[in-house]
Amino acid sequence: MIEAMPAAMHSSAAGIEFAPDGTVSVGPEFMAMQAAWIEGVAAMARAGARIIVDEVFLGGAGSQQPWQRALDGLHVVWVGVRCEAAVAEGREIARGDRIAGMAASQAELVHRGVTYDLEVDTTHTESLECARAIAARLR
Repeated sequence: MIEAMPAAMHSSAAGIEFAPDGTVSVGPEFMAMQAAWIEGVAAMARAGARIIVDEVFLGGAGSQQPWQRALDGLHVVWVGVRCEAAVAEGREIARGDRIAGMAASQAELVHRGVTYDLEVDTTHTESLECARAIAARLR
C-alpha cells in the first residue's frame, strides 16, 4: 500500500512519516486509505482471488483487528515472520534502502498480541525453508 500511495501522503502529518530513528507515524488520511485498502483486499479475496498480504502491524494486535474483521468468513492463514533485532538491523544496513533503526525498533513491536496460525523465524533459517514451511501449512 505504501508504494501505491500518492506522493503527497509521504512525509506529511496526515499521511505517513518516517523519523530519522526509524519511528513510523501515521495520520488520519493514512488511516482512511488503509481502511479502504483492507476492504479492497477483502473484496478481491471474496471474489476468489488467492492473496498474500505482507503487512507490518505497527500497533500489534490492534493493527491485526481491522484485517480480521474484513476477512471474517474467509480461509485465512496468519503467518508471523520473525527475526532477531540485531540480525534484522544488519540486513537493513546491507539493503541500504531502509531507515536505520526501523528493523530493530519493529522486530518485537509488530508481533505484540498478534495471533498467528504459523510462525517462522528467518534469524537462522533460510527464506526458502521458511517459504516451504508456509506452503506446507497451506496444503
